[in-house]
Amino acid sequence: MTTPVQRWEADVADLWARFDSLDRDDGVAAMRALAAACPATDGRAAFELAGMYDSMGFEAEAGKEYERALELGLDEARHARLAVQYGSTLRNLGRLDEAIAVLEAAPTHESTGSAPRLVLALALHSAGRKDEALRVAIEAQIDALPRYQRSMRNYAAALTR
Repeated sequence: MTTPVQRWEADVADLWARFDSLDRDDGVAAMRALAAACPATDGRAAFELAGMYDSMGFEAEAGKEYERALELGLDEARHARLAVQYGSTLRNLGRLDEAIAVLEAAPTHESTGSAPRLVLALALHSAGRKDEALRVAIEAQIDALPRYQRSMRNYAAALTR
């Protein structure tokens, strides 16, 4: 038997699957309607609405919804995704110190892989901390390398000595 939350999750997944066919206003309106209908009391509706705002270029609105989602609470996977998305939004809004803080504190989760570190590198770069940004970007990819991990760690460390 499907629960109301499971049905809602399926509707959200369906909307995201149709994302490329939506214009800005229709996508936001559709997610607003889904968020209003969310049967859960945690922050998942605010998180999904924030993601739609963000994806459609409404960063200021997205930031408010990400903050609301954090206040209401999220499961581990969404919390990890929120750190990446919110950190990116803060960077786009020019709130670089906040972006860096969110991304440095981002929880690790299989759903985000190295994305938090890569977005952190972008935020550091935007803040003018270019050597640190390159170090973080290199370190984020070391474990994916079939060889040369030790060399890359040493090269990365040398960037900010």
